[in-house]
Amino acid sequence: MSRMPGGLQGALRGDWPVFMCGFRPFFILTAASAVLLTLVWLLMLRGILPAGMPGGSVLWHGHEMLFGFVTAAIAGFVLTAVPEFTRTAPPGRHALLRMLLLWLAARLAYALAGSWPAVIGLWPAALCNLALWVLLLVEVLPRVWNAPQRQHVSFAWALAALALLQVGFFAAASLGGNSLAWLYAAVGAVMILIIIATSRVSMSVVNGLVEQGHPDRQETDEVGYLARPPRRNLAIVTIVICSATEFALGHDIITGWTALAAAAAMLNLLNDWHIGRALFTRWALMLYASYWLIALGYGLMGAAWLGAPLLPSAGRHLLMAGAMGLSIFAIMVVVGRIHAGLWLDRRRWLPVTAALLVMAALLRAAAGLYALAPWMTLLHAASGTLWAACFALYLGVTWVVLSGPRSDGQEGCAEPLARSGGHASGGGGC
Repeated sequence: MSRMPGGLQGALRGDWPVFMCGFRPFFILTAASAVLLTLVWLLMLRGILPAGMPGGSVLWHGHEMLFGFVTAAIAGFVLTAVPEFTRTAPPGRHALLRMLLLWLAARLAYALAGSWPAVIGLWPAALCNLALWVLLLVEVLPRVWNAPQRQHVSFAWALAALALLQVGFFAAASLGGNSLAWLYAAVGAVMILIIIATSRVSMSVVNGLVEQGHPDRQETDEVGYLARPPRRNLAIVTIVICSATEFALGHDIITGWTALAAAAAMLNLLNDWHIGRALFTRWALMLYASYWLIALGYGLMGAAWLGAPLLPSAGRHLLMAGAMGLSIFAIMVVVGRIHAGLWLDRRRWLPVTAALLVMAALLRAAAGLYALAPWMTLLHAASGTLWAACFALYLGVTWVVLSGPRSDGQEGCAEPLARSGGHASGGGGC
Protein backbone atom coordinates (compact mmCIF):
# COMPACT_ATOMS: atom_id res chain seq x y z
CA MET A 1 0.00 0.00 0.00
CA SER A 2 2.87 2.38 0.78
CA ARG A 3 3.97 2.40 -2.86
CA MET A 4 0.57 3.43 -4.17
CA PRO A 5 -0.19 7.08 -5.04
CA GLY A 6 -1.61 9.01 -2.10
CA GLY A 7 -5.04 9.40 -3.69
CA LEU A 8 -5.46 5.66 -4.24
CA GLN A 9 -4.34 4.97 -0.70
CA GLY A 10 -7.02 7.35 0.53
CA ALA A 11 -9.64 5.63 -1.62
CA LEU A 12 -8.78 2.22 -0.22
CA ARG A 13 -8.49 3.40 3.40
CA GLY A 14 -12.02 4.74 3.22
CA ASP A 15 -11.27 8.47 2.89
CA TRP A 16 -13.19 8.64 -0.40
CA PRO A 17 -16.95 8.17 0.12
CA VAL A 18 -17.34 7.53 -3.61
CA PHE A 19 -16.13 3.95 -3.02
CA MET A 20 -18.60 3.34 -0.19
CA CYS A 21 -21.03 1.45 -2.46
CA GLY A 22 -20.93 0.05 -5.99
CA PHE A 23 -23.47 2.43 -7.50
CA ARG A 24 -21.50 5.54 -6.55
CA PRO A 25 -18.44 5.42 -8.87
CA PHE A 26 -20.28 3.68 -11.69
CA PHE A 27 -23.30 5.99 -11.77
CA ILE A 28 -20.85 8.90 -11.98
CA LEU A 29 -19.14 7.16 -14.91
CA THR A 30 -22.54 6.45 -16.49
CA ALA A 31 -23.64 10.07 -16.48
CA ALA A 32 -20.23 11.48 -17.41
CA SER A 33 -19.83 9.04 -20.31
CA ALA A 34 -23.34 9.83 -21.57
CA VAL A 35 -22.30 13.47 -21.87
CA LEU A 36 -18.76 13.07 -23.17
CA LEU A 37 -19.34 10.18 -25.59
CA THR A 38 -22.37 11.88 -27.13
CA LEU A 39 -20.68 15.26 -27.56
CA VAL A 40 -17.58 13.64 -29.09
CA TRP A 41 -19.83 11.71 -31.48
CA LEU A 42 -21.60 14.92 -32.55
CA LEU A 43 -18.25 16.60 -33.19
CA MET A 44 -17.19 13.61 -35.28
CA LEU A 45 -20.39 13.87 -37.32
CA ARG A 46 -19.61 17.50 -38.07
CA GLY A 47 -16.03 16.62 -39.06
CA ILE A 48 -14.59 18.74 -36.25
CA LEU A 49 -12.94 15.76 -34.54
CA PRO A 50 -11.14 13.04 -36.52
CA ALA A 51 -12.23 9.42 -36.11
CA GLY A 52 -8.96 7.54 -36.40
CA MET A 53 -9.98 4.40 -34.52
CA PRO A 54 -10.36 1.12 -36.47
CA GLY A 55 -13.75 0.75 -38.12
CA GLY A 56 -14.53 4.45 -38.03
CA SER A 57 -16.76 6.62 -35.90
CA VAL A 58 -20.04 4.70 -36.30
CA LEU A 59 -18.56 1.49 -34.94
CA TRP A 60 -16.85 3.35 -32.09
CA HIS A 61 -20.03 5.24 -31.21
CA GLY A 62 -22.22 2.14 -31.12
CA HIS A 63 -19.69 0.15 -29.12
CA GLU A 64 -18.98 2.85 -26.56
CA MET A 65 -22.63 3.65 -25.92
CA LEU A 66 -23.35 -0.04 -25.32
CA PHE A 67 -20.16 -1.21 -23.65
CA GLY A 68 -19.14 2.11 -22.11
CA PHE A 69 -22.25 3.99 -21.01
CA VAL A 70 -24.56 0.99 -20.55
CA THR A 71 -21.91 -1.25 -18.99
CA ALA A 72 -21.13 1.40 -16.35
CA ALA A 73 -24.84 1.55 -15.49
CA ILE A 74 -25.08 -2.25 -15.36
CA ALA A 75 -22.05 -2.44 -13.07
CA GLY A 76 -23.44 0.19 -10.72
CA PHE A 77 -26.77 -1.60 -10.53
CA VAL A 78 -25.64 -5.21 -10.11
CA LEU A 79 -22.88 -4.36 -7.62
CA THR A 80 -25.55 -2.70 -5.45
CA ALA A 81 -28.68 -4.74 -6.12
CA VAL A 82 -27.29 -8.28 -6.23
CA PRO A 83 -25.73 -8.11 -2.75
CA GLU A 84 -29.07 -6.79 -1.47
CA PHE A 85 -31.12 -9.46 -3.25
CA THR A 86 -28.84 -12.23 -2.01
CA ARG A 87 -28.21 -10.76 1.47
CA THR A 88 -24.45 -10.81 1.00
CA ALA A 89 -21.77 -8.24 1.74
CA PRO A 90 -21.22 -5.57 -0.94
CA PRO A 91 -17.96 -5.57 -2.94
CA GLY A 92 -14.96 -4.03 -1.23
CA ARG A 93 -13.19 -0.84 -2.18
CA HIS A 94 -10.27 -2.68 -3.83
CA ALA A 95 -12.67 -4.53 -6.13
CA LEU A 96 -14.55 -1.35 -7.06
CA LEU A 97 -11.32 0.51 -7.78
CA ARG A 98 -10.02 -2.30 -10.02
CA MET A 99 -13.23 -2.34 -12.04
CA LEU A 100 -13.32 1.45 -12.33
CA LEU A 101 -9.74 1.56 -13.63
CA LEU A 102 -10.45 -1.22 -16.13
CA TRP A 103 -13.51 0.64 -17.40
CA LEU A 104 -11.44 3.81 -17.91
CA ALA A 105 -8.59 1.87 -19.54
CA ALA A 106 -11.03 0.19 -21.95
CA ARG A 107 -12.43 3.55 -23.07
CA LEU A 108 -8.97 5.00 -23.56
CA ALA A 109 -7.65 1.91 -25.37
CA TYR A 110 -10.43 2.04 -27.99
CA ALA A 111 -10.08 5.80 -28.51
CA LEU A 112 -6.31 5.45 -29.07
CA ALA A 113 -6.45 2.24 -31.11
CA GLY A 114 -5.64 4.09 -34.31
CA SER A 115 -2.49 5.59 -32.82
CA TRP A 116 -0.43 2.43 -32.52
CA PRO A 117 0.55 -0.30 -35.02
CA ALA A 118 -2.35 -2.06 -36.76
CA VAL A 119 -1.19 -5.43 -35.46
CA ILE A 120 -2.09 -4.19 -31.95
CA GLY A 121 -5.29 -2.41 -32.98
CA LEU A 122 -8.26 -3.09 -30.72
CA TRP A 123 -6.69 -5.91 -28.71
CA PRO A 124 -5.85 -3.75 -25.66
CA ALA A 125 -9.45 -2.51 -25.61
CA ALA A 126 -10.74 -6.07 -25.97
CA LEU A 127 -8.60 -7.35 -23.10
CA CYS A 128 -9.56 -4.49 -20.76
CA ASN A 129 -13.27 -4.95 -21.51
CA LEU A 130 -13.08 -8.71 -21.07
CA ALA A 131 -11.22 -8.34 -17.77
CA LEU A 132 -13.98 -6.02 -16.54
CA TRP A 133 -16.68 -8.60 -17.35
CA VAL A 134 -14.66 -11.28 -15.58
CA LEU A 135 -14.41 -9.18 -12.43
CA LEU A 136 -18.13 -8.38 -12.56
CA LEU A 137 -18.98 -12.07 -12.91
CA VAL A 138 -16.61 -12.95 -10.06
CA GLU A 139 -18.64 -10.59 -7.86
CA VAL A 140 -22.10 -11.59 -9.13
CA LEU A 141 -22.05 -15.29 -10.05
CA PRO A 142 -21.17 -16.83 -6.64
CA ARG A 143 -23.79 -14.68 -4.92
CA VAL A 144 -26.68 -15.58 -7.23
CA TRP A 145 -25.59 -19.22 -7.60
CA ASN A 146 -25.45 -19.84 -3.86
CA ALA A 147 -28.67 -17.97 -3.11
CA PRO A 148 -31.79 -20.02 -2.24
CA GLN A 149 -33.58 -21.24 -5.39
CA ARG A 150 -31.08 -19.28 -7.52
CA GLN A 151 -33.88 -16.89 -8.43
CA HIS A 152 -31.50 -14.09 -9.43
CA VAL A 153 -29.12 -16.18 -11.55
CA SER A 154 -30.51 -14.51 -14.70
CA PHE A 155 -28.34 -11.49 -13.89
CA ALA A 156 -25.20 -13.62 -14.26
CA TRP A 157 -26.41 -15.14 -17.54
CA ALA A 158 -27.15 -11.66 -18.92
CA LEU A 159 -23.66 -10.44 -17.98
CA ALA A 160 -22.08 -13.53 -19.56
CA ALA A 161 -24.12 -13.04 -22.74
CA LEU A 162 -23.02 -9.42 -23.06
CA ALA A 163 -19.40 -10.43 -22.47
CA LEU A 164 -19.58 -13.06 -25.23
CA LEU A 165 -21.24 -10.61 -27.62
CA GLN A 166 -18.47 -8.11 -26.98
CA VAL A 167 -15.84 -10.79 -27.65
CA GLY A 168 -17.65 -11.49 -30.92
CA PHE A 169 -17.59 -7.79 -31.77
CA PHE A 170 -13.83 -7.51 -31.29
CA ALA A 171 -13.17 -10.76 -33.14
CA ALA A 172 -15.25 -9.54 -36.09
CA ALA A 173 -13.53 -6.14 -36.03
CA SER A 174 -10.10 -7.79 -36.09
CA LEU A 175 -10.94 -10.38 -38.74
CA GLY A 176 -12.93 -8.17 -41.09
CA GLY A 177 -16.35 -9.52 -40.14
CA ASN A 178 -19.65 -7.73 -39.58
CA SER A 179 -19.03 -6.01 -36.24
CA LEU A 180 -22.31 -4.10 -36.35
CA ALA A 181 -24.25 -7.37 -36.29
CA TRP A 182 -22.73 -8.13 -32.87
CA LEU A 183 -23.67 -4.67 -31.60
CA TYR A 184 -27.25 -5.11 -32.80
CA ALA A 185 -27.42 -8.42 -30.97
CA ALA A 186 -26.07 -6.71 -27.86
CA VAL A 187 -28.91 -4.20 -28.04
CA GLY A 188 -31.34 -7.12 -27.73
CA ALA A 189 -29.39 -8.49 -24.76
CA VAL A 190 -29.59 -5.12 -23.02
CA MET A 191 -33.35 -4.99 -23.65
CA ILE A 192 -33.64 -8.35 -21.92
CA LEU A 193 -31.54 -7.13 -19.01
CA ILE A 194 -33.77 -4.06 -18.70
CA ILE A 195 -36.81 -6.34 -18.43
CA ILE A 196 -35.07 -8.54 -15.84
CA ALA A 197 -33.83 -5.62 -13.74
CA THR A 198 -36.91 -3.43 -13.87
CA SER A 199 -39.19 -6.36 -13.04
CA ARG A 200 -37.46 -6.37 -9.64
CA VAL A 201 -37.28 -2.60 -9.18
CA SER A 202 -40.77 -1.85 -10.46
CA MET A 203 -42.55 -4.02 -7.90
CA SER A 204 -40.94 -2.00 -5.12
CA VAL A 205 -41.53 1.32 -6.88
CA VAL A 206 -45.13 0.83 -7.98
CA ASN A 207 -46.22 -0.76 -4.69
CA GLY A 208 -44.50 1.90 -2.63
CA LEU A 209 -42.16 -0.59 -0.98
CA VAL A 210 -39.07 1.36 -2.00
CA GLU A 211 -39.86 3.88 0.74
CA GLN A 212 -40.95 1.61 3.52
CA GLY A 213 -40.43 3.47 6.77
CA HIS A 214 -40.83 6.95 5.25
CA PRO A 215 -42.45 9.16 7.91
CA ASP A 216 -45.14 10.39 5.49
CA ARG A 217 -46.00 6.98 4.04
CA GLN A 218 -49.09 5.13 5.15
CA GLU A 219 -48.20 1.48 5.58
CA THR A 220 -50.26 -1.08 3.69
CA ASP A 221 -49.95 -4.77 2.94
CA GLU A 222 -51.66 -4.38 -0.43
CA VAL A 223 -49.56 -5.39 -3.46
CA GLY A 224 -51.10 -3.99 -6.62
CA TYR A 225 -48.40 -4.75 -9.16
CA LEU A 226 -46.79 -8.13 -9.81
CA ALA A 227 -44.22 -8.79 -12.54
CA ARG A 228 -45.67 -12.06 -13.79
CA PRO A 229 -43.18 -14.54 -15.29
CA PRO A 230 -45.32 -15.78 -18.24
CA ARG A 231 -45.65 -12.39 -19.91
CA ARG A 232 -42.08 -11.42 -19.04
CA ASN A 233 -40.68 -14.70 -20.39
CA LEU A 234 -42.69 -14.35 -23.61
CA ALA A 235 -41.23 -10.89 -24.18
CA ILE A 236 -37.71 -12.16 -23.52
CA VAL A 237 -38.11 -15.12 -25.91
CA THR A 238 -39.45 -12.94 -28.73
CA ILE A 239 -36.55 -10.49 -28.31
CA VAL A 240 -34.07 -13.38 -28.44
CA ILE A 241 -35.73 -14.69 -31.62
CA CYS A 242 -35.70 -11.23 -33.23
CA SER A 243 -32.04 -10.65 -32.33
CA ALA A 244 -31.00 -14.09 -33.60
CA THR A 245 -32.96 -13.62 -36.83
CA GLU A 246 -31.43 -10.21 -37.49
CA PHE A 247 -27.97 -11.61 -36.77
CA ALA A 248 -28.50 -14.44 -39.25
CA LEU A 249 -30.59 -12.75 -41.96
CA GLY A 250 -30.09 -9.01 -41.50
CA HIS A 251 -32.58 -6.77 -43.30
CA ASP A 252 -35.21 -9.35 -44.21
CA ILE A 253 -38.99 -9.74 -44.18
CA ILE A 254 -38.70 -12.57 -41.64
CA THR A 255 -36.71 -10.28 -39.35
CA GLY A 256 -39.51 -7.75 -39.70
CA TRP A 257 -42.16 -10.18 -38.52
CA THR A 258 -40.06 -11.29 -35.55
CA ALA A 259 -39.60 -7.64 -34.56
CA LEU A 260 -43.37 -7.11 -34.68
CA ALA A 261 -43.77 -10.21 -32.50
CA ALA A 262 -41.37 -8.67 -29.95
CA ALA A 263 -43.35 -5.42 -30.05
CA ALA A 264 -46.61 -7.31 -29.47
CA ALA A 265 -45.09 -9.24 -26.55
CA MET A 266 -43.91 -6.00 -24.95
CA LEU A 267 -47.38 -4.48 -25.33
CA ASN A 268 -48.78 -7.59 -23.68
CA LEU A 269 -46.28 -7.19 -20.83
CA LEU A 270 -47.59 -3.67 -20.24
CA ASN A 271 -50.89 -5.17 -19.10
CA ASP A 272 -49.22 -6.10 -15.80
CA TRP A 273 -48.82 -2.39 -15.05
CA HIS A 274 -52.43 -1.31 -15.49
CA ILE A 275 -53.44 -1.24 -11.83
CA GLY A 276 -54.88 2.25 -11.42
CA ARG A 277 -53.59 5.20 -9.41
CA ALA A 278 -50.46 3.43 -8.12
CA LEU A 279 -48.99 3.66 -11.62
CA PHE A 280 -49.14 7.46 -11.68
CA THR A 281 -46.00 8.36 -9.79
CA ARG A 282 -42.96 9.79 -11.51
CA TRP A 283 -40.78 6.75 -10.75
CA ALA A 284 -43.33 4.18 -11.89
CA LEU A 285 -44.14 6.14 -15.05
CA MET A 286 -40.48 6.29 -16.06
CA LEU A 287 -40.15 2.51 -15.90
CA TYR A 288 -43.54 2.07 -17.59
CA ALA A 289 -42.54 4.45 -20.39
CA SER A 290 -39.29 2.53 -20.96
CA TYR A 291 -41.36 -0.59 -21.73
CA TRP A 292 -43.44 1.45 -24.17
CA LEU A 293 -40.26 2.62 -25.88
CA ILE A 294 -39.08 -0.98 -26.25
CA ALA A 295 -42.41 -1.92 -27.83
CA LEU A 296 -42.39 1.08 -30.19
CA GLY A 297 -38.72 0.51 -31.06
CA TYR A 298 -39.30 -3.07 -32.18
CA GLY A 299 -42.49 -1.98 -33.92
CA LEU A 300 -40.65 0.64 -35.99
CA MET A 301 -37.81 -1.74 -36.83
CA GLY A 302 -40.32 -4.35 -37.94
CA ALA A 303 -42.13 -1.80 -40.09
CA ALA A 304 -38.84 -0.73 -41.69
CA TRP A 305 -37.87 -4.31 -42.53
CA LEU A 306 -41.33 -4.87 -44.02
CA GLY A 307 -40.98 -1.89 -46.36
CA ALA A 308 -42.25 1.18 -44.49
CA PRO A 309 -40.59 4.48 -45.50
CA LEU A 310 -38.12 4.67 -42.63
CA LEU A 311 -34.74 3.32 -41.59
CA PRO A 312 -34.41 0.58 -38.96
CA SER A 313 -32.27 3.08 -37.02
CA ALA A 314 -35.47 4.95 -36.16
CA GLY A 315 -36.64 2.04 -34.06
CA ARG A 316 -33.18 1.06 -32.85
CA HIS A 317 -32.63 4.50 -31.37
CA LEU A 318 -35.94 4.30 -29.55
CA LEU A 319 -34.39 1.24 -27.93
CA MET A 320 -31.01 2.83 -27.28
CA ALA A 321 -31.53 6.54 -26.67
CA GLY A 322 -35.08 5.92 -25.43
CA ALA A 323 -35.53 2.69 -23.49
CA MET A 324 -31.89 2.37 -22.42
CA GLY A 325 -31.50 6.04 -21.54
CA LEU A 326 -34.79 6.35 -19.64
CA SER A 327 -34.59 3.05 -17.74
CA ILE A 328 -30.98 3.75 -16.71
CA PHE A 329 -31.95 7.24 -15.59
CA ALA A 330 -34.93 5.86 -13.63
CA ILE A 331 -32.87 3.21 -11.88
CA MET A 332 -30.12 5.69 -11.04
CA VAL A 333 -32.52 8.16 -9.42
CA VAL A 334 -34.09 5.37 -7.35
CA VAL A 335 -31.08 3.21 -6.41
CA GLY A 336 -28.75 6.21 -6.13
CA ARG A 337 -31.00 7.83 -3.53
CA ILE A 338 -32.21 4.90 -1.46
CA HIS A 339 -28.78 3.30 -1.11
CA ALA A 340 -27.26 6.63 -0.11
CA GLY A 341 -29.68 6.73 2.82
CA LEU A 342 -32.07 9.26 1.27
CA TRP A 343 -35.74 9.09 0.40
CA LEU A 344 -36.79 9.52 -3.23
CA ASP A 345 -36.36 12.89 -4.89
CA ARG A 346 -39.64 14.79 -5.37
CA ARG A 347 -38.24 17.90 -7.00
CA ARG A 348 -39.47 19.03 -10.41
CA TRP A 349 -36.18 18.51 -12.22
CA LEU A 350 -36.71 14.74 -12.24
CA PRO A 351 -39.95 14.43 -14.28
CA VAL A 352 -38.83 17.29 -16.53
CA THR A 353 -35.53 15.54 -17.27
CA ALA A 354 -37.30 12.22 -17.90
CA ALA A 355 -39.67 13.93 -20.36
CA LEU A 356 -36.74 15.56 -22.15
CA LEU A 357 -35.00 12.19 -22.48
CA VAL A 358 -38.08 10.82 -24.19
CA MET A 359 -38.22 13.88 -26.44
CA ALA A 360 -34.55 13.40 -27.37
CA ALA A 361 -35.25 9.78 -28.31
CA LEU A 362 -38.25 10.77 -30.43
CA LEU A 363 -36.18 13.40 -32.25
CA ARG A 364 -33.51 10.80 -32.99
CA ALA A 365 -36.14 8.36 -34.24
CA ALA A 366 -37.60 11.07 -36.46
CA ALA A 367 -34.20 11.40 -38.16
CA GLY A 368 -34.80 7.92 -39.60
CA LEU A 369 -38.00 8.86 -41.42
CA TYR A 370 -37.55 9.31 -45.15
CA ALA A 371 -39.87 12.32 -45.12
CA LEU A 372 -37.55 14.14 -42.70
CA ALA A 373 -34.28 13.20 -44.44
CA PRO A 374 -33.46 16.86 -45.34
CA TRP A 375 -33.37 17.67 -41.61
CA MET A 376 -31.46 14.57 -40.52
CA THR A 377 -28.29 16.42 -39.49
CA LEU A 378 -30.26 18.98 -37.50
CA LEU A 379 -32.31 16.26 -35.78
CA HIS A 380 -29.12 14.36 -34.88
CA ALA A 381 -27.62 17.48 -33.33
CA ALA A 382 -30.77 18.46 -31.43
CA SER A 383 -31.37 14.95 -30.14
CA GLY A 384 -27.78 14.32 -29.05
CA THR A 385 -27.39 17.70 -27.39
CA LEU A 386 -30.65 17.35 -25.49
CA TRP A 387 -29.89 13.77 -24.41
CA ALA A 388 -26.41 14.71 -23.18
CA ALA A 389 -27.82 17.74 -21.34
CA CYS A 390 -30.22 15.49 -19.41
CA PHE A 391 -27.38 13.38 -18.03
CA ALA A 392 -25.28 16.48 -17.37
CA LEU A 393 -28.16 17.79 -15.27
CA TYR A 394 -28.42 14.46 -13.44
CA LEU A 395 -24.69 14.57 -12.67
CA GLY A 396 -24.88 18.14 -11.42
CA VAL A 397 -27.91 17.52 -9.21
CA THR A 398 -26.70 14.23 -7.72
CA TRP A 399 -22.95 14.84 -7.51
CA VAL A 400 -22.93 15.48 -3.77
CA VAL A 401 -25.05 12.36 -3.13
CA LEU A 402 -22.85 10.14 -5.31
CA SER A 403 -19.45 11.44 -4.22
CA GLY A 404 -19.98 12.78 -0.72
CA PRO A 405 -20.34 11.22 2.72
CA ARG A 406 -23.65 9.92 3.99
CA SER A 407 -25.67 12.28 6.18
CA ASP A 408 -27.41 9.64 8.29
CA GLY A 409 -24.42 8.14 10.07
CA GLN A 410 -24.72 4.79 8.26
CA GLU A 411 -22.14 3.08 6.09
CA GLY A 412 -22.02 1.31 2.74
CA CYS A 413 -25.24 0.71 0.82
CA ALA A 414 -27.65 0.83 3.76
CA GLU A 415 -31.15 2.12 3.02
CA PRO A 416 -32.68 5.10 4.87
CA LEU A 417 -33.49 4.77 8.53
CA ALA A 418 -37.11 3.87 9.14
CA ARG A 419 -39.50 6.22 10.94
CA SER A 420 -38.52 4.68 14.25
CA GLY A 421 -34.97 5.89 13.61
CA GLY A 422 -33.46 2.65 14.82
CA HIS A 423 -33.40 0.36 11.80
CA ALA A 424 -32.87 0.60 8.10
CA SER A 425 -35.99 0.34 5.97
CA GLY A 426 -35.72 -3.23 4.83
CA GLY A 427 -36.84 -4.63 1.58
CA GLY A 428 -37.30 -1.92 -0.92
CA GLY A 429 -34.26 -0.24 -2.37
CA CYS A 430 -33.74 -2.28 -5.49
